[in-house]
Amino acid sequence: MKVALVHYWLTGMRGGEHVLEQLVNLFPQADLFTHVADPDKLSPGLKSRPIHETFIARLPGARRHYQKYLAFMPRALEELDLSGYDLIISSESGPAKGIISPPGTPHICYTHSPMRYIWDQYGAYSKRLSRIEKMYFSHLAHRLRIWDVSTAARVDKFVANSNFVAQRIRRYYHRDAQVVHPPVDLDAYHLPDETNKRSHYLFVSELVPYKKADLVIEAFRDLDRQLVVVGDGSQRSELEQNLPPNVRLLGRVPSADLPGLYQTAKALIFPAEEDFGIVPVEAMACGTPVLAYGQGGVRDSVVEGRTGLFFDDQSSSSIVETIHRFERAQFNSRDISEHASGFGAERFRREFSNVVDAVLSDWAV
Repeated sequence: MKVALVHYWLTGMRGGEHVLEQLVNLFPQADLFTHVADPDKLSPGLKSRPIHETFIARLPGARRHYQKYLAFMPRALEELDLSGYDLIISSESGPAKGIISPPGTPHICYTHSPMRYIWDQYGAYSKRLSRIEKMYFSHLAHRLRIWDVSTAARVDKFVANSNFVAQRIRRYYHRDAQVVHPPVDLDAYHLPDETNKRSHYLFVSELVPYKKADLVIEAFRDLDRQLVVVGDGSQRSELEQNLPPNVRLLGRVPSADLPGLYQTAKALIFPAEEDFGIVPVEAMACGTPVLAYGQGGVRDSVVEGRTGLFFDDQSSSSIVETIHRFERAQFNSRDISEHASGFGAERFRREFSNVVDAVLSDWAV
């Protein structure tokens, strides 16, 4: 079977690219299509496949500034020639699903999220722009929303990475979606030695406004507890200017060091509203409870009272109250780790294969 995998851009190995990696494992002869690719930043499994770029890659500075060409991406997708393929799978978070399938070829869209910057996070993105940039983006986002909704009709089967994203697909596209949670690489994450001492609370994330690192740091300002912050991003210098003495900001750490930080943490604090959230699953695989804002995709992975606790609003006071509640509770590390084991790559491949088999069976009738 000849398969085309369409991904928005291939410029690093984040959550979406790890999903694509597992799709390549399922379809090792598949061809990859994307707006722009940087092979030096890809895993061996991805860069070993034929990668076809849209005309976006030929525009000036596209390797670094591809997102500035967002206005041209719908047309670029529609110019892709996908004739001769038996199955098309798009991986959607930026523009990817808007390809034109040949007659008789099913199109499955795995949706990490409808484009956040034109839908539910449009206001947050707009606030970062200058007045002239805001005027331009307002016009562009309006046109993209119309295109995005219309191209939903080109998809034969939507698959969402969480129930939260499935709800957004229903809201914006008026389509139902089957949920298949993304694969989490759990090989490096496991229970620590029984002599392990859990000494600190942990925050792991990119340091950008919607991740809410500032709320977590503020919560620990008057707490007699240790907090370790892992991550880098546009907020780092601002956060470093007024760190309490009980908070350590490590910046970005090597991936080999992250399991040890999970294994020595009393709990992970996760205050963002995420589409799914890989970090909580990694922490739970190490037997570490998760204290999370109770909205978004984290609802699919964290079980209240068994693998963690939820707080109701994104505020430092709510985080403090949840820490006190956590310290009065009992959690079983082995039970938490066993729960996380259900989110591995093998499970993803099995469930997505079932989706593909069902779609192909329907088309064969």
